[in-house]
Amino acid sequence: MVSMREVAVAASVSVGTVSNVLNAPDKVAPATVERVLAAIDRLGFVRNDAARQLKAGRSRCVGLVVLDIGNPFFSDVARAAQQRAAEHDLVVLLGSSDDDPRRERRYLETFDEQRVFGLMISPSGQGEDRLTALHSRGVPVVLVDRDGHGTPFSSVAVDDVAGGDMAVRHLCATGRRHIAVIGGPASLSQVADRRAGARRAAAEHPGVTLTVIDTPAPTVLAGRDAGQHIVDLPAGERPDAVFCLNDLLAIGVLQALTLHGVAVPADVALVGYDDIDFAQSAIVPLTSIRQPRAEIGFSAIDLLVAAADREGGNPEHIRYRPSLVERASTNG
Repeated sequence: MVSMREVAVAASVSVGTVSNVLNAPDKVAPATVERVLAAIDRLGFVRNDAARQLKAGRSRCVGLVVLDIGNPFFSDVARAAQQRAAEHDLVVLLGSSDDDPRRERRYLETFDEQRVFGLMISPSGQGEDRLTALHSRGVPVVLVDRDGHGTPFSSVAVDDVAGGDMAVRHLCATGRRHIAVIGGPASLSQVADRRAGARRAAAEHPGVTLTVIDTPAPTVLAGRDAGQHIVDLPAGERPDAVFCLNDLLAIGVLQALTLHGVAVPADVALVGYDDIDFAQSAIVPLTSIRQPRAEIGFSAIDLLVAAADREGGNPEHIRYRPSLVERASTNG
């Protein structure tokens, strides 16, 4: 590899001048900048960013670990984070843990080894020791889609209890009385909060019953299986409404119901959560609880940069309120 010293010799300047051309060209005379850049092009010099980062102690890369990049909610959050990061001359390195603590730990170790500028994570719930260790060494940590109160980490989240409450209140307002709540695993805080909100709303409507159907994952396939379970029930025992804890589950339920001739919403009303782009383009457009995905991604980067500037201090917490988007799956 061509060294900076070789570039300096070829351009008849000092190594310091080459460094300034690469990092602070406004400090160098324009003619000298042109001569150094010409030498770089001629020799094929490539800057060793790894060495530069080691000297600075921190890279311009940000680690982002999400639960499932296959979920459009997380891909939209990641896209927004990348957009905001670029405004701060940062690059986002993305990892998907698939809610696997071992995979999550490996990403955290790798990002630590790469001396990332900071870390954003939607944690599986079992990696707080590693996050605490990173934080104690001065690495800013921001929890994404998770409330960070009671931790040393800043956080950006959505009030999922309010979202669950909103969904069930809407179904009750349309006259539904036997509501199935579909989603899991229960270990995810988002699942627990949305279920809690659903129970709160049902408790305030006499005669309304909730049936919780757990799923191993928040996926279309899991939703299809849950929908098949509903189809297999005797007609008199079927719920007249379903609240799915994300839109992928709702799309799977919709597929199963439609395949077996169960009309949505005439026989079963259906509400999802997240309001991903597929929700409005489903065969029956889905009513959904909208999360501000772009705002979450923007805020995560803003919190990370603020934490780095503070170099410690009290964490900051942002909590957005979701909103109901009504479509044909409840109002057809």
